[in-house]
Amino acid sequence: MSDQLSHKPSGFIGSLNCAIEGILWAAKTQRHMLAHLLVAIGVLCLALFLRLTLQEFALLALAITLVLFAELINTAFEVIVDLVSPDFHPMARRAKDVAAGAVLVASIGAVVLGYLSVSRLLFGSDPAIDQSLMYRTGNLAVISVVVVVIIVVLIKARVGRGRPLLGGMPSGHAGTAFSIATSIAFSETGLLLTVLAWGLAAVVAQSRVLLGIHTFSEVLIGSLLGISVTLMFHLLFQMS
Repeated sequence: MSDQLSHKPSGFIGSLNCAIEGILWAAKTQRHMLAHLLVAIGVLCLALFLRLTLQEFALLALAITLVLFAELINTAFEVIVDLVSPDFHPMARRAKDVAAGAVLVASIGAVVLGYLSVSRLLFGSDPAIDQSLMYRTGNLAVISVVVVVIIVVLIKARVGRGRPLLGGMPSGHAGTAFSIATSIAFSETGLLLTVLAWGLAAVVAQSRVLLGIHTFSEVLIGSLLGISVTLMFHLLFQMS
């Protein structure tokens, strides 16, 4: 192996072999890469079992490719950082954190793509007939939560206080909880489940204050953010 690494590949076949060896090495040494590959196998088998359409299967294939690509890039960054900075350095840690963040973003995007690819089965609709499928409550709920989380990240990056999952303005937990509760209010689940959803959202928000993770103002702003963004999406698209 060391002899192979010491020589520059020549030709298309040599470059292709190097690329394959890189994938094999990542799968052998990186447990996350191995986990992603196993999940990919399961998802593809499930897609065949559910008899997804070609377009839906394409969404799943794109999601799988996105995650695997991000994981390979993350692995390459870690190897380069360890080579350049074998000792601990704050900037080296930042580089690894950003690369890991790329994998997280790709994974979240893959979850959204996966949900959209099977949403037809969840709602029992034919996308060729029902053109309003995209604006169903479930899809708008997913989009609302994603937008709320992105806004929270942007505000926290600007304010610069707290850690990603611990403190800071605004509260992401409160925003997400009230976003979900607002979407449930627009669904046909009934008054009881709607009240329970809002009650659970309030408990989540209160717990962040009682645990000393957030201040009341941080939780309040996060809650209002989740409600307002979700309300806007439902009023603009579902009710139109």
